[in-house]
Amino acid sequence: MAGAVVAIAGVRSFSGILGPVFLALMLVVAVQPLGDWLQRKGLPRWAAVVATLVAVYAILLGLIAALAISIAQLATLLPQYADKADALVADVQTWLSGLDIGSDQVDKALSSIDFGQLIGFLDDILLGLLGVFSNLFFLLALVLFMAMDASSFGDRMRAVAFARPDIAYAFSSFASGTRSYLIVSTVFGLIVAVIDAGALWAMGIPLPVLWGLLSFITNYIPNIGFVVGLIPPALIALLQGGPVLMLWVIVVYSVINVTIQSVIQPKFVGDAVGLSVTVTFLALVFWGWVLGPLGALLAIPATLLVKALLLDIDPSTRWANALISGAPPSAGEMLLDEEEAAERVAELQAEAEEEITARPAPDDTTPEPGGDTEDSAADQGEPDGAGPVR
Repeated sequence: MAGAVVAIAGVRSFSGILGPVFLALMLVVAVQPLGDWLQRKGLPRWAAVVATLVAVYAILLGLIAALAISIAQLATLLPQYADKADALVADVQTWLSGLDIGSDQVDKALSSIDFGQLIGFLDDILLGLLGVFSNLFFLLALVLFMAMDASSFGDRMRAVAFARPDIAYAFSSFASGTRSYLIVSTVFGLIVAVIDAGALWAMGIPLPVLWGLLSFITNYIPNIGFVVGLIPPALIALLQGGPVLMLWVIVVYSVINVTIQSVIQPKFVGDAVGLSVTVTFLALVFWGWVLGPLGALLAIPATLLVKALLLDIDPSTRWANALISGAPPSAGEMLLDEEEAAERVAELQAEAEEEITARPAPDDTTPEPGGDTEDSAADQGEPDGAGPVR
């Protein structure tokens, strides 16, 4: 326990470096099957690396560009709501006065409401989201180097599997679980983003594309991502059309997002990563505290890595997966999972041994160091009985 505390404190101290490193690792792991598929199709390794880099860079730069443009549009839009905000505060003051609440009490209650603070709150949410990618050069360089190393990841894992197949199995389970999670979250995030943006556009909320993009990104935040994505458009709706429009936005968002993110998506995410709702929520809190805002986006992949290193790496600890899984397994299912893991471990080790035995044997005609001096002399054309040249 003391060692864990020290390790966590160290990770938190270097969160500014380790966060982007893990984000780059997650991106490379996500697109690595593209490079493997291209190599199987006969493309050279360097071309597969270039294709992987192009895919990752397109995702990163496209997302950052969309966020930057949308935030710039929001910055030009918000000052237009200053008069509406003042009118809204005056209406609230009149309504409270009608409830026989003294004017002094009303002034005291409304004195803390500042439109500048509201604007700052919206800016903090969106700029904090954009700040995840602030160290762009470092992130792009990391992706470049990781993509180059990832081209030989299969060879590396076969080398590891020859000596420690359980470790190779743990890393392969982490990679497959991370890809499954990203696929599920991306698909449902796109669905939620399109539906949310369409609903906001129908209700006349400004910048529906920005709020749809926010819904897509916050879909990677487990449990509370829906709330984070709801706050900015709800506040804009309050300034745009008053409390009624804000209430409609909340109701529509709740129906759409609760149905998809809280009912349908957890079933697929749980099957993909094998984590319960409680574990995902605790992972969100923990990694958000350790790595900051980026930790909220990386909570599930980071937890999968810890799970691989602490549980999947040893057959004697895999039983703990039953305690953190989304659905409690039966004894038969646990036995089946263990048999499948053992088969996968044996398969990885067999592949490594097959590769080693398939390598060509060393050339037996190569003279050994310190070999027969007479043969060496004969090869060099020396006469019989001649001593070595001094």
